[in-house]
Amino acid sequence: MIVPIVILLVILGSVAFHFWSPWWWSEVASNWGNIDSTILLTFWVTGVVFVAVGLFVAFCVWKYRYNKDRTADYEPENARLEWILTILTALGVIALLTPGLIVWNKFVTVPDDVYEIEVLGYQWGWGFRLPGQDGILGTTDINNINDENMFGLNTDDPHSFDDILIDGDELHILLNQPLKVNLRSLDVLHDFYVPQFRAKMDMIPGMITSYWFTPIKTGSFEILCAEYCGTAHYAMLGTVLVDEKDDYDEWLNEQMTFKETLALNKNNDLIKVASKND
Repeated sequence: MIVPIVILLVILGSVAFHFWSPWWWSEVASNWGNIDSTILLTFWVTGVVFVAVGLFVAFCVWKYRYNKDRTADYEPENARLEWILTILTALGVIALLTPGLIVWNKFVTVPDDVYEIEVLGYQWGWGFRLPGQDGILGTTDINNINDENMFGLNTDDPHSFDDILIDGDELHILLNQPLKVNLRSLDVLHDFYVPQFRAKMDMIPGMITSYWFTPIKTGSFEILCAEYCGTAHYAMLGTVLVDEKDDYDEWLNEQMTFKETLALNKNNDLIKVASKND
């Protein structure tokens, strides 16, 4: 009798811990709250299965405990039982997959009024690029990437020069503005993840991946790399700040464009040459 009781205690303890756990999700700060609903549905489906299987195991251990006078029945097939299990399993899989596919379709279907930015990941930091006055991100080429042009912007593309470049770990975005995040990696696999936005996507070298979201709460939210990318993976952190329009515009006006960055680098090079000549 000890084993069935232990199994029952494990079931009860697991269910109780789920409902009274001190750890839960962070607040939702974007339009993707339905991702939480999908996960909760997954918990209910898998939870019911867990309890049912656990109770069945406990019952079998008790019902068919050792008895020297009992003989086993040989029943290699049971068509009725197999049909029941097949149908129940199919219903469970449908319940698990359907909401996720619906949410995923919305997750990758970008609205027309979206504002596009770029996030660049590298070992071990972040870079951000925003469109300038023309509202269009300039084109890039990996052959252009160097210390002075980390994003690989094409200097023969007029849309590139007013792009706003942020080589750091802090990004400001505008409250309630639909945002498409284009993701690139300079070296290995990374993953741009902001838990409060319920949004994450792998960053794959040689590819541009993307997703979109709408920030619905002002505040400061941590950026994480959710793909192991090397020895300093743990330190690949950043911050997204969701601002009201006045605060966002003030921050935006302080940032440098690609054209200004090129001019600054050129002046620095001239200063270095002059210093050597002196």
